[in-house]
Amino acid sequence: MSLSGKTIGFGLTGSHCTYDAVFPEIQKLVDSGATVIPVLSYTVQKTDTRFGDAADHLKKLKEITGEEPIMTIPDAEPLGPKRPLDCMVIAPLTGNSMSKFANALTDSPVLMAAKATLRNGSPVVVGISTNDALGLNGVNLMRLMATKNIYFIPYGQDHPFKKPNSLVAEMTLLKETVLAAIEGEQLQPVLLQRYFDEA
Repeated sequence: MSLSGKTIGFGLTGSHCTYDAVFPEIQKLVDSGATVIPVLSYTVQKTDTRFGDAADHLKKLKEITGEEPIMTIPDAEPLGPKRPLDCMVIAPLTGNSMSKFANALTDSPVLMAAKATLRNGSPVVVGISTNDALGLNGVNLMRLMATKNIYFIPYGQDHPFKKPNSLVAEMTLLKETVLAAIEGEQLQPVLLQRYFDEA
């Protein structure tokens, strides 16, 4: 199956340390012929960190996709009835946004875009990046894993000794996960043993 002609929403939430792994994967979607529409949480829009300034991230997304990012809830809502997506991706998906998504809270453009996509019966692909996925957020992770039309980029422990509750998606599998999700399949195996620096 090809992504040529497909329209993919791409939501980013505030796991700033993950952006360097995500941007090349967005480029792969574009190179495959997909139209990619960026959708940004308020944190992504406004927060400067040691991993880069918000304005620079915004500029890079525009350069990669050629699209103006969606930055408000009202602008995200038409992705349901008026501008339907073939797939919505949220990568990275933070623990904060994951807990809201799992409990049907819609307080950001990214979550509205995801809700609009599920309304249409289309797939939502998530790439988690959270320090408490095996802690208090575990119940929300499992709720999403058990929800129809939600698919996961395969993930594993970030660092089992320094951060035992942390899970992060293997972002290099993003495109393959999207292709599988559009066909109604979860890319397997979904649980990975990731490699990490023991130092």
